Amino acid sequence: MNLSVSSAPHIRSSENTRRLMLTVLIALVPTLIAGIIVFGFRALLIVVISMAASIATELVCGLVTGKKASVTDGSAAVTGLLLALTLPASVPYWMPAVGGVFAIVVAKCLCGGLGQNVFNPALAARAFLMLFWPTTLVRYAAPGALGFANNVDIVATSTPLQSMARGGLPEGQTLMDMFLGNTGGCIGEVSALALLIGAAILLATRTINWRIPVAYVGTVAALALFFARGDDPIMWMLYSVLGGGLLIGAIFMATDYSSSPTTSLGQLVFGIGCGALTVLFRYKGFYPEGVTYAILIMNAFAWALDRYLPPRSFGVAKGGPAQ
Repeated sequence: MNLSVSSAPHIRSSENTRRLMLTVLIALVPTLIAGIIVFGFRALLIVVISMAASIATELVCGLVTGKKASVTDGSAAVTGLLLALTLPASVPYWMPAVGGVFAIVVAKCLCGGLGQNVFNPALAARAFLMLFWPTTLVRYAAPGALGFANNVDIVATSTPLQSMARGGLPEGQTLMDMFLGNTGGCIGEVSALALLIGAAILLATRTINWRIPVAYVGTVAALALFFARGDDPIMWMLYSVLGGGLLIGAIFMATDYSSSPTTSLGQLVFGIGCGALTVLFRYKGFYPEGVTYAILIMNAFAWALDRYLPPRSFGVAKGGPAQ
């Protein structure tokens, strides 16, 4: 019998990495289905390429480093799927493959592997692609405009956030369109309904807790309401919450175990920081969206939040000795 010695407390649980990753994949299925319905099977092909590149790269990294490959735990599949969902359906087919390789090699393996990455791998890969091919990542296809075509010239729509960056509410795009997914955008960000179904699955299975998503979305809502542009602050706030990658970022990206705080107060501050940075980038940034960089910046401070915002030890009074 192999015994592992560690410090108390000792908690037995049936949860493991494979089960957690499988739950995340299941929670992403509604969003994937919505993306396929909106953008056609080309969206599915992009997802397949991204996941295949991520899984294959994970295998190669395991062979090169001599470490046991973690492909079977599902983490590489989750990374590939999340990366694909953050891309427009009009990107060339090589782009999700390049992003998948970067996510696994640079953002994960070079940091020490599963559980040791400082930054969310999928968002790090998206930031890398945005750095070198920015114009490609801000071209969006209209709903129903894509099949399996590899022609980005068919892109002919703007996202709600692109319209709002010009100082007004989107024309011709209702809140119901954004809630259901009848709008332009990245594959995984267009349907708020699908994302909320995924959030319900993750919360019901206790895969994530409410603190980071609620603090994140709540901060964006409050700041958008307070600094609203136009004559209707409520509508501006609702469009700000439903538009762009806020929901997929708050639910699936910011809650990444490895790159987010573990303490309760740290998670709340992390979510608030993500929300404040997102609004700042949306208002003052070069591009209308700021979720990617907001989360990556807060990833860099996750360790500090855990260190300086620790929970109170059981049986210890605040500022005093144990009772």
